[in-house]
This record gives sequence, C-alpha cells and structure tokens, in this order.
Amino acid sequence: MKKQLIKGLLLFLCMLYIPAAFSQKHYRPEISIGAKFGTNLSNTTFVPKVKESLLLGYMGGLSFRYIEEKYFGFILEANFSQQGWKENFETEPYSYTRRMNYVEIPFMSHIFFGKKAVRVFFNIGPQVGFFVSDSYKSNFDITAPPPDIELSRSVEQYTLPITRKVDYGIDGGAGLEIRAGRNSFMLEGRYYFGLGDFFNNRKKDYFATSSNKNILIALSYMFRIK
Repeated sequence: MKKQLIKGLLLFLCMLYIPAAFSQKHYRPEISIGAKFGTNLSNTTFVPKVKESLLLGYMGGLSFRYIEEKYFGFILEANFSQQGWKENFETEPYSYTRRMNYVEIPFMSHIFFGKKAVRVFFNIGPQVGFFVSDSYKSNFDITAPPPDIELSRSVEQYTLPITRKVDYGIDGGAGLEIRAGRNSFMLEGRYYFGLGDFFNNRKKDYFATSSNKNILIALSYMFRIK
C-alpha cells in the first residue's frame, strides 16, 4: 500500500512539472522567503491497533518559495514540529501521551489561482523528518502498568525507544493567500501521511506499523525578494 502511494505521488508530480517545463515563459519569476507558525493535531498508525485520540502540538519554521510559471511553483520549508499520540482510555482513570520532536523538510509543488491580491493555493509533495527527542506524561508506572490496562490494550508502546529516526511521507494541503505589495499572508491547512515507522518492524518485533499522521493549521508570512 505504501509503495503504491509513493508511485502515485511521483507520477502526480511528474504530471505537474512536465507542462511547466514546456510552457512559454510569459510570467515574471518570484522568489519569496518567510516564516510560519501553527498547530499540529497528530496521532499514529499502529498495527496492532492502539486506542488513540488527537494530540495537540506546535510547529514553526522557515519557508522558501520560487514561482517560475503563472499558477505554478514550488515551496521548500525547514520546520520544527511536535508530533506523537495521546491514548484514549475511555472511562478508565488513566492518561498517557508521548510527544516526539522532529525537524521536517517538506518539498512541495505550489499551484495557485486567483487575482493579484487574493489567491487560492494547493501544495503537495514529499517530506522527510529527523527525530530530535521525545518525552511522555502518564499517571501510572509505564514499566508496570495496572492489570486492567494490560488486559484491555497493548502496553509495549510505553517503553519502546524510537529506533528509526528518519521519517518520510506525503504532505498535501490548501489555503488562502492575501498579497499586499511584496508582503504575503497565508493561511493553510495541511495533512501529513507518514510512510516510515519509528519503531522497529521486523518479524520478531511487536508492531508491524508505527507511522506518524498529523493535521496542520498554520499562518505564514512571506516577503518577496525578487
């Protein structure tokens, strides 16, 4: 399934870049730099399944945008992002969250439509992330969980270390841009689907899949330098 998603993304990007490469250049290129800050709502894909709810985190970083053609360009970012998961114990009086910090680098096609002052845009492309650190909060001893927890759910995830420290996946989203001279303000919603695992997934390991997912809502400021 993950290999099919990667192939589909590469084919989609090729379809975007080929028309731009052969089109006539009647558009003045733009180069912009900027910063962004936002909120992550994250969880994970576990196999076997773990009962979860969304974990609130924050992200911020720097952006570079190059627009070569009318309606088309690309965006490169370097972001610090908080991700992880929050377990759902339903009516049980327990809590557990695990937060993972990453430095992420998305490289996305940037497609936009609209007038000079207001644009609607779509971004899609691959992303790679580098694990920095993690932490957890719990109201029980994770090395010796209460018997009712062990009987009702997986507990291996509480003590497993993050062994795979390079994350990768597909990023995509849409938003609105307000332009005033050289200044741009962008509100964007984005979804990240991780294709890599952060725990080992060998046959002898407990989890076959342990990948990140998150929804990002962010506000960016961009300044056009050319």
